[in-house]
Amino acid sequence: MSGISGHWAFAFGVLGNIVSFIVFLSPLPTFYKIYKKKSTDGYQSIPYVVALFSSMLWIYYAFLKTNTTLLITINSFGVFIETIYVGFYLSYAPKKSRVQTIKMLLLFVVGGFGAIVLVTEFLFKGAVRGQVVGWICLIFSLCVFVAPLGIVRQVIKTKSVEYMPLLLSIFLTLSAVVWFFYGLLLKDINIAIPNVLGFILGILQMVLYVIYNKKEKAILKEQKLPEKLQNHMIISIDEKNKNFPELTEEQIIDIVKLGSLISSGKIHIASCLHDAVCASAKIENTPNNLHTVEAKN
Repeated sequence: MSGISGHWAFAFGVLGNIVSFIVFLSPLPTFYKIYKKKSTDGYQSIPYVVALFSSMLWIYYAFLKTNTTLLITINSFGVFIETIYVGFYLSYAPKKSRVQTIKMLLLFVVGGFGAIVLVTEFLFKGAVRGQVVGWICLIFSLCVFVAPLGIVRQVIKTKSVEYMPLLLSIFLTLSAVVWFFYGLLLKDINIAIPNVLGFILGILQMVLYVIYNKKEKAILKEQKLPEKLQNHMIISIDEKNKNFPELTEEQIIDIVKLGSLISSGKIHIASCLHDAVCASAKIENTPNNLHTVEAKN
């Protein structure tokens, strides 16, 4: 049974490498937008700094355990690509965001990782060291999944999904499922547990994206003028009298004649914008409560 479990663990590990590889590449559209805008305005560096730190921790943990080659391969790529992302972010970030990112790098990557390595190397020995580092990895893996919640907060506040990386949320959710089964088959709770939360938060992000994306499209649709309002006659009725006024037979004949002249182009009625009163042609025998205006093309 252990042999079968080991084969399945290897299969999920390979699948996890493939999915995580896509996860690490999923922010590329975001950085392409940053490149086009020449600015990181609206985007945050927290997810990338935390992901860099987490990859470094998992590599350290993998060296302390056995049969963890698959963890080393994918997290080595993670360190490489996240370093590029952070460097790219710093190139286009405004001064305030650049300073904050550098502070986080010093706090997590230099100070945090360095302190963890030194403390665990000198205070713990053997299997205990691996357990301690494993629990630290578990905590910061949770931080990787929680980090995008800052963007979720921004989406709820602005009611816009412009800065939510949907592709990243989808693949993080899929990655969480794969790595959960990998950790479960290896009986390594440090790998399995954080991916449960990762799956829940990933689903939450996708649900919010669907909700606010629909609302955003509805708002944009309402802001567009319907094409049917163009090139047609608008008849305004007195607001106090909702029904058409009673017209004499003579007035009805005059209105029909007027309509024929307007449609033939012999009479031009000036268009009015923003309810301004304008009249370039005087129309007689028209009821006081009835106004005919040509819509502006």
